[in-house]
Amino acid sequence: MDSSFLTDNIRRFWEFTGLYNCEYTNLIMIVVGLFFIWLAIKKEFEPMLLVPIGFGILVGNIPFAPGNEIGIYEEGSVLNILYNGVSAGWYPPLIFLGIGAMTDFSAMIANPKLMLVGAAAQFGIFGAYMVALELGFEPDQAAGIAIIGGADGPTAIFLSSKLSPNLLGAIAVSAYSYMALVPVIQPPIMRLLTTKKERLIKMKPARVVSQDEKIIFPIVGLLLTCFVVPSALPLLGMLFFGNLLRESGVTTRLAKTASNALTDIVTMLLGLTVGASTQASQFLTADTIKIFFLGFMAFVIATFSGVFFVKIFNLILPKEKKLNPLIGNAGVSAVPMAARISNQAGLKYDPSNYLLMHAMGPNVAGVIGSAVAAGVLLGFLN
Repeated sequence: MDSSFLTDNIRRFWEFTGLYNCEYTNLIMIVVGLFFIWLAIKKEFEPMLLVPIGFGILVGNIPFAPGNEIGIYEEGSVLNILYNGVSAGWYPPLIFLGIGAMTDFSAMIANPKLMLVGAAAQFGIFGAYMVALELGFEPDQAAGIAIIGGADGPTAIFLSSKLSPNLLGAIAVSAYSYMALVPVIQPPIMRLLTTKKERLIKMKPARVVSQDEKIIFPIVGLLLTCFVVPSALPLLGMLFFGNLLRESGVTTRLAKTASNALTDIVTMLLGLTVGASTQASQFLTADTIKIFFLGFMAFVIATFSGVFFVKIFNLILPKEKKLNPLIGNAGVSAVPMAARISNQAGLKYDPSNYLLMHAMGPNVAGVIGSAVAAGVLLGFLN
């Protein structure tokens, strides 16, 4: 009897282990997670994003017997509680608060026409939306997928949590993956679309923006954008609030907390839970492959649209006010990474041509533009 009891307990323990419950799909996702961590550490591709996401993929794909409140999709588990910040969409507004608190909008205020470049880059979103519809996705699912083209992970999570929660994991991982791969994807497109002469265009230094203008901007920006697209209020409200904390001059401590400690904490939790949501049984589907394809296509269209718009815009600008098309890629809202790519490209062709501050104009405009685009899609489809 004792022997039978011991054998039964050993059998139960064995059936509880990950070794017993492991499937080949778990191993595939674990390899993907290790690859993300390798990219972050060895290639330094957005380590602040890819390390938490990569490790989260490992966490989410440890095999287990269901019913023990372990998995991220099991109601009441710790991971499920943390994942509420993603599924309910309250991590993204907190990230936007931090972005607003750390972002200087001076480049865009000094040269408002750069907002048009940021707006042009949003064509990637609507182009991918139409293709997603053609591939058989429902309109709400297509919208969640298309927002990947904005190169804005928090916006993609926010919109997909409202419109297509069943695709949230794939959309979030796709969005952050392509954000991390900005240095790989964008430079070839920029070279393809520009001539040597265009790459050597030097832009005049931007005018100095007064402190009063910086204080007025988040207030006016909030009223203008959210009166038109109220559904973007959770994102834009927090973005402009964070920026007011930064520029008011009297809430420096709050701005530092929002841009440093709060953003770091939320980024860690968001990255880990987004990674963990790639549980193989939920993630490895034909739709996931389509989502990654559409996300890549949206990102390419957005980069193409931004660069090409500058080229067209230059046709009507006087010679002394022409824009360098290399800043067009910064219209996607991967801040400040896309602007750095513009600057690196400019320095490659002319070591004295610094484009960073000019590229920050369309880059921060892209943040606002992607949130507005998300609000438009949410308003129509919710």
